[in-house]
Amino acid sequence: MPGSVFVPSSAADPESAKGVSRGCPASAAPRTRLFLGLLGPFRLVAGGREIRLPAGPQRVLALLALQGRMSRSRLAGTLWPDSTEDRARACLRTSLWRANQAVPGVVAVTATTADISALLAVDVQRLVREARDAWQHGPTPSVQLRCLPGEVRELLPDWDDEWLDADRERVRQLQMHLQEALAEQLTSEGRYGLALEVALAMLRLDVTRESAHRAVIRIHLAEGNISEARRAYATCTRVLRDELGVAPTRLTAQMLE
Repeated sequence: MPGSVFVPSSAADPESAKGVSRGCPASAAPRTRLFLGLLGPFRLVAGGREIRLPAGPQRVLALLALQGRMSRSRLAGTLWPDSTEDRARACLRTSLWRANQAVPGVVAVTATTADISALLAVDVQRLVREARDAWQHGPTPSVQLRCLPGEVRELLPDWDDEWLDADRERVRQLQMHLQEALAEQLTSEGRYGLALEVALAMLRLDVTRESAHRAVIRIHLAEGNISEARRAYATCTRVLRDELGVAPTRLTAQMLE
């Protein structure tokens, strides 16, 4: 692949990998800023080049980026749960060595812990910061620029690792709430068409999401389209009854009273 660097599985010697904490100490830092993409397929970019890694180093980087600094024993046990303790530790040593061979210092390791480099920008971490900022102050123009209407990207969709389940749902909910905050701001600015596009996109992703139904109703009411708002409420009522066997909550019903 042009512009990429590939580290083959045979590039590392498991025995020499035991010295990873000596060969790549925590103080060794990458010379350029790095980017790790976890929303969608795994991507590691250094100096404008995409770095191709084997599965082990990829999973080490992803887990550390999502959960922060971890003990090496917990890291090994999470990533290789079906292996013996010795085998899991050996796999971890090899993966750490391969990652730091590809991008020196991308993982800061000690004798007992591992963490990603402070210079590694991670798209999920940026998403978390933007979501928190949106909840506190409303979406900023930069958030709107990157948060396309209806765009909810899955966390590493091609992976089936069980340890990803909780983070996958957390990331999905963050994006859904960020989209709803965006729809609310667009409504307050009078940009009803785009606000409605965002809200309806949320319903296409999850038709039983009552807060998205409320967003649609709110936009129609803000425009003065009472009949559209009633129609949206009737749709919400029918979907919740057919799919979940429940009626809309009082919060939704009060919108048309």
